[in-house]
Amino acid sequence: MRFSHLLVAGLGLSAITAPAFAQEDTAPPPPFTISGSVSVLTDYRLRGISQTDKNAAIQGALTIAHESGFYIGTFGSNLSGWGTFGGANVELDAIGGFKKTMGSATVDAGVTWYTYPGGFSESDVVEFFGRLSGTAGPLGLTAGVYYAPKQTSLGNFSATSYSRGQREDNLYLTGDGTLGIPGTPITAKAHIGYSNGNPGLGPNGTSLAPTGEYWDWALGADVAFYKNLTFNVSYIDTDISKSESAYLQPNFSKGQDGTGQIAGATVLFGLTAAF
Repeated sequence: MRFSHLLVAGLGLSAITAPAFAQEDTAPPPPFTISGSVSVLTDYRLRGISQTDKNAAIQGALTIAHESGFYIGTFGSNLSGWGTFGGANVELDAIGGFKKTMGSATVDAGVTWYTYPGGFSESDVVEFFGRLSGTAGPLGLTAGVYYAPKQTSLGNFSATSYSRGQREDNLYLTGDGTLGIPGTPITAKAHIGYSNGNPGLGPNGTSLAPTGEYWDWALGADVAFYKNLTFNVSYIDTDISKSESAYLQPNFSKGQDGTGQIAGATVLFGLTAAF
């Protein structure tokens, strides 16, 4: 939702014998803008891995941006399944950053604090990010770097080893592309990501790269319809094998029953309302 001010000049009255004039000026852009979205998804995949045990998710996002380029925002989603998230069933993130367009390129840099209300503090993760976006003909391209410095919540845990207080970091690299299909409301999308970090679950089931190193990718399309509604369908997969995730069982399987790992291929459907 974008709030703006409409500046209208009033009637200017001169001397008694002079006529009255009315003039409408163009309003300057507001110093702050507020935008957000609400989504319903068949699964919540973070870097290719289900955060909802392959079940549906309801998510919301809100951003307040200043004309200078600085912004703050928040994101929330339900959780369940492979990780205990410190006993929490909700993810609530705080985001702050700076975004600016310079010529044909847009730079976006900031920090995300992943929090799990109701869970233990050692589940929280702080991650810095930087993104560079631009165009190449009809293509929209974005490259991203995400880095979580060493912290206790990313300390390794496995069935054979665990050290409370251990601190690990995580690096995630991404490439994304979009292509609008002329004459249609369809935008084709592609994503690839590379994770390198802590090979195991943290003290409360959290991790940004639970198998240590892997690739994730997605192919899909957005279909815009009826004002601010968008329908999405995506094919999502990783190169995490069953043998690689075996030492994370039962956390890494649907229903935590040791079968049906949650990093396998899926077709995800979503409906988003933007405001």
